[in-house]
Order: sequence, then structure tokens, then C-alpha cells
Amino acid sequence: MALDYWRAHTKHVCSTNCSKRAFRLQLKSGFRSFIVGVRLEIGYRMDLVVEGLVIVEIKSVDAISPIHQAQIISYLKLSSKSLGLLINFNVVHLKDGIRRFVNGSSWKEEQTLNH
Repeated sequence: MALDYWRAHTKHVCSTNCSKRAFRLQLKSGFRSFIVGVRLEIGYRMDLVVEGLVIVEIKSVDAISPIHQAQIISYLKLSSKSLGLLINFNVVHLKDGIRRFVNGSSWKEEQTLNH
């Protein structure tokens, strides 16, 4: 129960800070999945999507497990996004709780076009 409260509080703080900095932010963003033209009602919900580009999954657990990593990798693939952050707030130093995930190489093409 306490961890769920902490997780909800952390999401609220993150979304407030992003909004103050004028980032476009989607909370609990879902997406549709289709297989052979059939819409699946799976109920995937990404915690945060920043600027429509970066998926942010927030955790407050003792350690990031392979299932947490699989979750964000699945979200990246299903949403066709290139960059994801898995942030665990249950660490002494926040930098130790941040993991970056990259899907494919389209981020390189976007970066080249912007420079």
C-alpha cells in the first residue's frame, strides 16, 4: 500500500515538474494493439510519455527485475517509440535508479535531421 502511494505521488511530482517546464506530457497513456486487423483490448498503460517521444516508467521497488525491463521494451516496440527511461525511486542516489532503453536506430536519423 505504501509503495503504491509513493509511486502515485512520484508520478504527480514528475508530471508537475514537466508541466512547469512546458513539456507536453501524457499520464497513463494507453495504446491500441492490432493483430491481423483485430483490435486487442490488452490495457497497456505507459506511466508517462514526454513530448510524445520518451516513455518513462516509474517504479519504487527493491531492485529492477527482468520483468520491469521487459515491460518497457514491450512498450517501446508496441508504441514504435525510440527512447525509454525506467526510473526506480527506491534507491539512495537517484542516478543509480535510472536505466535508459533504446528501440532500434531511428533516434539516430532524427538526431541527424535536427543538426
